[in-house]
This record gives sequence, C-alpha cells and structure tokens, in this order.
Amino acid sequence: MKKTALLASAATILIAGLTISTQALADCGIEKGSVRILANDFPALRVVVSEAEKCASPTVTVTKNETTEHKNLQVPALKITPAEYSVALIANNSIVPLLNEDLVRPLDDLVAKYGQDLKPNQLIKLDGKVMAIAFMGNSQHLFFRKDVLEKAGLQPPKTYEEILAAAKVIRDKGIMKYPLAASDKAGWDLAAEFVNMYLGYGGEFFQPGSAAPAINNEKGIAALTTMKALTEYMDPDFMTYSADELQRVYISGKTAIMVEWGSLVQGVIDPKSAPPEVANNTVLAGAPTVAGGSTPAAALWWDGFSIAKNISDEDAEASFRAMVYAIRPEVGQKNPDVATWLTKDYKPGPGAVGVLATANAGAKPYPMLPYMGLMHSALGSELADFMQGRESSQDALKDVEAAYNAAAKEGGFLQ
Repeated sequence: MKKTALLASAATILIAGLTISTQALADCGIEKGSVRILANDFPALRVVVSEAEKCASPTVTVTKNETTEHKNLQVPALKITPAEYSVALIANNSIVPLLNEDLVRPLDDLVAKYGQDLKPNQLIKLDGKVMAIAFMGNSQHLFFRKDVLEKAGLQPPKTYEEILAAAKVIRDKGIMKYPLAASDKAGWDLAAEFVNMYLGYGGEFFQPGSAAPAINNEKGIAALTTMKALTEYMDPDFMTYSADELQRVYISGKTAIMVEWGSLVQGVIDPKSAPPEVANNTVLAGAPTVAGGSTPAAALWWDGFSIAKNISDEDAEASFRAMVYAIRPEVGQKNPDVATWLTKDYKPGPGAVGVLATANAGAKPYPMLPYMGLMHSALGSELADFMQGRESSQDALKDVEAAYNAAAKEGGFLQ
C-alpha cells in the first residue's frame, strides 16, 4: 500500500481568512456527463448534495447515495471500471484509503479551469498535487444547557474536571439523573472519543517516524480513566449512543452537557427541530481541556470531495463542476449555521462558534497517516470491554495494540 500524508492541516484550513469577495456562478454550465455522488448523511452534506442535484439537465445526470456506511462502500465502489461513483465526499480520515489504493485523480487542471472561486486553503494537496477540495471544517465541541447550569448554581465548565464536578452537583440537587452523554457506541464513535481525549492529554499514537503503536502508556490509561469516569453520570445504555443518537437524547431534554459534532449543531439550536427550552438554552463552546493541559480534547477535521480516477474525463469534468457549483459562496452565506464553511465570503453564524473556538484554542488535526485508519478500527473494537467494566485499561490498550499490529503487518506497514 502507498503511504501518504496530506500537506494541508485542519488547523490551517479552519483559521484561514473568511472574507474575500467573489462573484457567484450564474449556473452550472455543464454540457453533458454523469455525476454520481457517494456521501455521508448529515445536514451539511445534504445541503451540498442537493445543490449539486440542481446541475441535472437533459444531458447531465446527477445521482446520489447518502449513507453512514459510505466509508465501507467507497473503496470497492471506486475500484471497478468505470467507478460506481464519480464523486466521493470525504474527510481527513476517509480520503486516506482512497489515496492508498490510487482511486482518486489529481484535480489541478480542473481547478485551473473551473476553480476560480476556491480559496488556496481549500486545496488539499499530496506531493504538490491537488487531490481533494475542502468545503467545511468540523470538530466535536462542548454543548450545554445554560438553564440547567443556572438552576444548579454552576458556571460554564471549560475542563473535563469541571464537567465531572458539574454533573455531580446537578445529580445531587435532583435536577437531572443523567446530566452527561457521549457518543460511546462501540466502533467508530468510541474510537473517536478516545482519539479526542488522548489528544487532550498530549498523547502520540505512533512512535516517531514509525507505524509502531504508542498508546499503551500513562496518557492512554489516563484518557480511558477519564472516559470511564464520565459514564458514571450517563444513562446505563451509553454504549448504544452514536453521534446521531446522542443528538436525539440531548434534544429530548434528558441530558445537559455533551461533546458533539459541530456539523450537528443546526438540529439542536433550531427551534423548528428542537424544543424551544432546549434550542434557546443551548450554549456552544470550545472543546474542554483535561488534566491541566491547554490543548482542547478534540480533533479538527475537514470535509470535502474527491473525484474518482476510474471514470471518463467527461464525467470527471462534469462531476467537478457540479461540486464546485454545490459549494459556491452563496451556499455558505444562505446556510451559515449548517456548517463552518471554508468558502469565500462566509461569515460564521452562531452555529460555528464551537468549532472555531476549538480551532483557535490550538486543537490538533486528526492524524492524516495511512495506518491511522487501522488504529481507529482497533480502538473501536477493543475498548468496549473496558468501558463496560469487563477489562482493565492496561489490558484494553494491550488488546488495541495487538489488533493494530496484526492489521498493520497485513497492510505492509509493519514487519
């Protein structure tokens, strides 16, 4: 497998300037072609995909598959010729398998012809070639109910230690039995929670200059200990909560403090989708720190799109132009709270506060390494027993390393 590392960091992307003026495209201008989109399924991407669908015409077809299973589908779907999809909507981690398998094409020529509205920090490069276009930043960050905290006589928490202390007060005063919640569902979500906490403790996932794992240490144990401590104030079914389920539980009014994705903010703060007592009392803030550190315990992400390699040049051009139209500046201007847009002329709305605060506080980007996906998978599968009290933190981390080592050897990253 080819080892890759992207040159643009999530931190650079997120804190770049957002106020350059531009003139909008009048229409898609595509003469012919097939646009076939594979995407994750959350509000911001639905907006982008729906904009791309406007490029359909008698000579241009636009189809979509919006699914939370996109990461499992993308590699086999883009390996065939022609690829099942011409566009893959991707993020920091999900582009890496496509790069490793050489399944997406360089976009420099298309950027030169049709990318006049793209900002330099949207161009995700590998070895000097543009391999993806970023259009939004994302991160998990703090959401809390100010009315619940005020009732408990509490100040807004800024650290995990303060979150734990606040949860105890809220419970002890009989205000809420389960004031905390997190996306601890075994698999991808649980792994992401560990990644966030471990970054907050200043942990490194691999030995310097190597694919050898480096998580079975004091910082790894401390991260797990804090994650477990938080569950004392969560519903007993906490391990069934994905990010989407976490959002639903919060909207139901059953919890007061959570760390959730910025891309899901709109469904929480909009009174049309959440009860007014939840929407009007939710405060968004940067991700908390932990153990006296200054680095937010959350990874920075970007979302964007790549164009499949195994398709015709005609379909590639049509797909690129449709996607550039879909992320034109007006989209971010009209939907300021759906995402933290990276596009020109975007003025951050209230929904972007948490992501920007997390970025500006120095959060680290999710590791862009070809073997990080194997580490993420090992974390997601091997930490569940610890979270359920069936294994020690040391044994859980040993299991993670064993599972990762086996996968990394099979993938050619370790001998």
